[in-house]
This record gives sequence, structure tokens and C-alpha cells, in this order.
Amino acid sequence: MNDTTSSHTWKDSYPYSAISIYALHPLYINIPMLGNLKDPERARFYNAIQQELNATDTVDYEAVALHKTGYFREYFRQEHEDILKNNDFNKFIAENKEWLIPYAAFSYLRDKNNTADFSQWGEYAQYKREKIEPFCQPGNEAYDELSYLFFIQYTLHVQFGVVAEYARKNRVVIKGDIPIGIDRKSVEAWTEPMYFNMQGQTGAPPDAFSDTGQNWSFPTYNWEVMEKDGFAWWKKRFHNLNHYFDCFRIDHILGFFRIWEIPLEYTEGLCGHFRPALPLSKKEIEDYGIMMFDEQWTKPRIHIWSLPGIFGGETDTLYKYLSHTDAEHLTLNEICSTQRKIKKLFEGKTDTKSQIIKEGLMTIANEVLFLEDPYKRKHYHPRISAYKSHVYRELSNENKYAFDKLYNDFYFLRHNEFWKQIALNRLTPLIYNTEMLVCGEDLGMIPASVHEVMEKLKIFTLELERMPKVMNREFTDLNTLPYHSVCTTSTHDMSPIRTWWQEDKEKTQQYYHSILKHDEAAPGECSSGIAEQIILNHLKSSSMLTIIPIQDWFATDESIKRKDPDAERINIPADPDNKWCYRMHITLETLLCTRDFNNKIKHLITASGRNINSSPQINELH
Repeated sequence: MNDTTSSHTWKDSYPYSAISIYALHPLYINIPMLGNLKDPERARFYNAIQQELNATDTVDYEAVALHKTGYFREYFRQEHEDILKNNDFNKFIAENKEWLIPYAAFSYLRDKNNTADFSQWGEYAQYKREKIEPFCQPGNEAYDELSYLFFIQYTLHVQFGVVAEYARKNRVVIKGDIPIGIDRKSVEAWTEPMYFNMQGQTGAPPDAFSDTGQNWSFPTYNWEVMEKDGFAWWKKRFHNLNHYFDCFRIDHILGFFRIWEIPLEYTEGLCGHFRPALPLSKKEIEDYGIMMFDEQWTKPRIHIWSLPGIFGGETDTLYKYLSHTDAEHLTLNEICSTQRKIKKLFEGKTDTKSQIIKEGLMTIANEVLFLEDPYKRKHYHPRISAYKSHVYRELSNENKYAFDKLYNDFYFLRHNEFWKQIALNRLTPLIYNTEMLVCGEDLGMIPASVHEVMEKLKIFTLELERMPKVMNREFTDLNTLPYHSVCTTSTHDMSPIRTWWQEDKEKTQQYYHSILKHDEAAPGECSSGIAEQIILNHLKSSSMLTIIPIQDWFATDESIKRKDPDAERINIPADPDNKWCYRMHITLETLLCTRDFNNKIKHLITASGRNINSSPQINELH
């Protein structure tokens, strides 16, 4: 829910790239609750824009931001004098000045300098409280703009508060979300740089979402610094959520155990490493049976016989980009020696040949067997998924066997107790500092100690039928899920069930037969009846909470669901340029009147035994 306004473009639609961990996003302001414009012509103008934007199938983020902001500014000018005299408004500023003043100053300087990159702000490139606080006082030439920014946050705080109070009175739990990272061009990176390692970037190793891993570009945390003040930064962040939410989800809770840190020169996630970790010395590597550790394994290179498989027929111009290291191997030339350089080199080139060469060079940049640890010289991490690399195929059988043994030990055994203690040290003081119910998104490459820690601290796990956490299982057994868990059919990072049904016919058939217990061939589309059966199974799971995405609820009703199932997907994690533009194709006002659909939901919940009128425990949760 935090403000992501960095570039004033559609890229700001990415909700996990917040510019402030406290400021709420201006686009969530409810205009009727805010107030009307007195000028009838301007009111008609915005009403027409509203009708036009609400008629689109997807969110036109830039247009919505432009016109809602325009409305806010006109309303603020209209009510300016009364707003500045409002006691509640001035009380809000006084009580929240610790974060509100830096946020407003950051937003003002971002727009004045046409960039959120504060290193380009001249005398304000480094945050100094003694310069910023006077800058934000009445009488300063910037105060009109700053007071407008204060007003926007005040309005959001009031409106969110009204919703939270109404929900609590009606025994409805609102669940929030804490992103694991912060934008490297954000208020916190500007004001509290000691907490962040700007030389690294966060992401995720290869998983079900991406074969090359994910690169989120956020800086990593300096946990050692955070620990010195008792994790005050995180405690304040948790406390702030309590204003509006009763429980929350920690995005990528694995980051509290260890984060996947990627060097700045990479755009993909394959050549990252876990931090903190216990990298291997040369002697330790050789003790696994590897014959003579070769420094060449830490530098990208490719054997000439691999070129056709990587570049297809586009090998005639490769020597512009590649040079021989020996008679049989090639490495990247200086102009394309890193993935960042490759990306820049091919910027704007959309022809097929350029794309093939670009992807091929990106592949070669990942062709290493080991990565040197940036914090401990001459100590190494085996590259994730190295067994799929070309360099691995060149190893002798003896070295392959030794590397496999080393790899398995490093990623699945070596760090278990180490990461367990790290997570307990970080999470315990935070969990005991809040009364909110804490849930964790624990998907991906999960260390063995994760569930032990989450169970100990009563942090709810996230469970998906199609992403089993038990080895060699195709689907999760919903009847054996931990009680302290959230069960769901899909997440914002995944395809909803209708799209998933069509992705892999063989897997769908297996699911249809073994899970849904049908003997005949699986239908080509997920009918409303199938969707009902899937959701009912999830509602009957042993998880304390089952939370179904709205798209999957819609799938149960032929008259309501979208015609195009692909239009229901929100995010594609492997695509850094994915536009977050999903919107419900039916309004809440209309949904309130869809008696058959609402009765169906009520029936499914009752049939599952989760009827809120018959279960005191779940009744309390609702």
C-alpha cells in the first residue's frame, strides 16, 4: 500500500518498489470521501475522465495518476486555508514528522530535479536533518508544495483509519503486506544509508517462477548495523502497519534467514549468492574430491562447440563480442563483459538476430562454476544450478561426482543450523513486538530450518497445492497442511487456476485424475464446476486460514468470470518490465447484487465446515 512514485511512469505501478516504508500511495485516496470541487466545469471535466478510465479493461496507471493527482491539487488549492488551520491536520504532522518531513522533502526534491536518484540532487544529495527540517517549515518557498504532500498523507491516514475501524467493528480482519526490500532510490536509502548495502542487489535463485532467478534490484540490508539498535528500523515498520491492519504477510520471509544477493553488474539472478553464508576455501573444495581448483571456473567462458546450441545460426558476427582465451574457449569482450553492458549494448534493438545474440551473451556471462565471495577473499560459492551449465558439462566424470556432492552439501546441509540461528535472532524480537498475526511467504528454495523457526514463532506458512514443499511430490496434500498456515489456490505471482489449467495438459490430466478423482480425459478448459471443486478442497484443508484470490472465486461462475483467462494474471516475476495493470472487470456495487454468486460462496464455505456462524474460533477471526 506504500507510495511507489519514483518516475511518474507506468513503472511506478510495481507495488513492491516503495519510495517510503511509511507513506501510503496517493492513488488509494477515495475522491467522494475527500470532497467535491466547487467549480462545476472542473467537476464535469473530472467526472468525464473518471467515466472514461473506469470503462477500460485494465488500469491505465499513468492516466489515473495524472488525473487523480490533478484533482487532489485543485481540491487542495480550493480548501487550502481551512486545511492549514485544521487542528487534526496539524496534529498529524507533529505526530508523524519523523518520517513525514523526510518523505515530503524527498518527493519535492525528486520532482524539482526530475529524478528520484538523490545522488543527483547537488547540496541535498546527502540527507542532513539540520538542512531539511527548516526547509519544511511554514514561510519557506517550498512549503506550499510540502503542505500539499502532508495533506495527501493525512487524507490517506484518515481514510485508511475509517476503513480499519469499520472492519474491526464488523469483525473483519484486514491483512497487510511487508515487502522484503526497499527501492534503492527511496526515502530510507537517502536518510538511513547505514542500514543498506548499495553494492548488492536482492533477488531470488531459480525457482518455479524463473529459470534464471529473479533480480529485484533492491539494496541488501546491513543486518549487523540493524542489530546494534535492536532492529529499531523493523520495529517501527511493524508498528506503523498496526494502524490499519490486524495481520500481515512478510514478503519473502526467507530474506530473514538469508537473502539472495546479486552483484551490481548482473541483471539476472543466476550469479548471485546467499548472504550471510559460509563460503568454501580452495582447500575445502578440493577436499570434496575435485582435482585442482581452477581459477578459470570463476570467469565466464564458453567452449567453441557450445556456440551453435546457444546462438543457433547467428555465429558469423560473434567475434565482435567474443575473444579466445585458448584454442577451444572464448570469453566476453570488454564492450559486453557484464550483463549490464550487454543490456545497454542491445537497448532498442528488437530484431530477431539482435535478440538471439543478446540472450546468448547473457548466457555466457552466467557460465561460471564458482563465484568468489565479495566479503571473504579466496572463498567461493558454487553457482546455483551449475549442473545445467555448459562449463559443468566439460568436467571429468570424477569432478562432476565431486561437484555434485559439494553442491548438495552446500545448498541443503551446510547452512541449516547457521541460518536457523540467524533467523531466530532477527525475527524473535520483531514478532514479540507486535500483537498482529504474522504470516510468511515461504515459497521458493527453502532451507530445512525455515519451518522449524516459523512453527516456533507461530508465523503462518503459505501453502499452495501446485507448489509442494515435500520432495518428489507433484501436488501438496491439503489434508496434511500445518494448522498455522494460509492455504490458497494461487498468488499474484502465479497464473490463476483457469490459466494454470491450460498450461500443461499432462499435468492437468494427472491433477484431474489423482486429485479431483475423475477417470475420463480432462476437459480443455477449467469449467465453473471444476473451479468449485478445487476451491472446496482448499476450504476443507487443515490450514487455519484459506484465502482465495478474487479471480479464482470468479472462476466458479460462468456468468461472471472473464472471457479471457489470461487477462486475470497480475504479475510475471521473470519479467522485470511486467505492467501491473489488472483490474476487476466487475464493480463491487454490481457484485453486491449478484445473489447467485454470493450464495454460491456462502454455500461453499458452509459445505467446507468453515461457516463463521458455526465455528467460534473462525468466527473470532472474521
